[in-house]
Amino acid sequence: MSVLVNKDSKIIVQGFTGSEGTFHATQMIEYGTNVVGGVTPGKGGQLHLDKPVFNTVQDAVDKVDADTSIIFVPPAFAADAIMEAAAAGIKVIICITEGIPVADMVKVKAYIDTKDCRLVGPNCPGVITPEEAKVGIMPGFIFRKGNVGIVSKSGTLTYEAADQVVKKGYGITTAIGIGGDPIIGTTTKDAVELLMNDDDTECIVMIGEIGGQLEAEAAQWVKATGNKKPVIGFIAGQTAPKGRTMGHAGAIVGGKDDTAQAKMEILRANGIHVVESPAKIGDKVAEILG
Repeated sequence: MSVLVNKDSKIIVQGFTGSEGTFHATQMIEYGTNVVGGVTPGKGGQLHLDKPVFNTVQDAVDKVDADTSIIFVPPAFAADAIMEAAAAGIKVIICITEGIPVADMVKVKAYIDTKDCRLVGPNCPGVITPEEAKVGIMPGFIFRKGNVGIVSKSGTLTYEAADQVVKKGYGITTAIGIGGDPIIGTTTKDAVELLMNDDDTECIVMIGEIGGQLEAEAAQWVKATGNKKPVIGFIAGQTAPKGRTMGHAGAIVGGKDDTAQAKMEILRANGIHVVESPAKIGDKVAEILG
């Protein structure tokens, strides 16, 4: 099993004919992902990468039965692209775009909460179910199918964790990069819950960072539901100065519970297996799964 995306997902690329959309769509197709077309307003009716181009997401839904979208649209237009996908009935919307104004995302979040869909991102690396579907910008070659789920705010640490897990002889069910912006569609707790309910996922790696309460909420949920599966936690930003944005727009220590040390203590208190260094993730997975 898997969560969010699999070999049967019918995926379209919004911003299909642009440079980023073209590059990453090519990689996705080469990986074996079921890309059924793309959307670029004004270029409908053309072929790009041997796939049909549509003027609107609704056209893509009507003509190729698309159910999943990945968005490579510039920040000024990305909020509209997300809402267009939601309005057209797309079930899984993955937004890679970085730098979307927070005010735009406030409107997006309010809108998608009224729709039957799930947004992953923005400012995320996407979602991958190894050997089935790569819907994002992650290096697919390091992933192997297995029984470890990954949830991460960080793109590079998603790949690092996956690489370590694979080198220890295990593999990944689905890796979800949730993104590091202040307002995102799928929270750490949402993603952990998806993997907790996946029969094939036996262990979850949860990678967080300074700023916000997402990791604490996820850890408290894990404990409240009985710690059904082992969760390994790492928090990035242990040396970050207070009050300064670090890397991601959401990575800023606003209060005493936002620091890496405070988050690690909260995770430990809720039964999460905390590692002090990202270099220890693979070792901890091997220790737990034996």
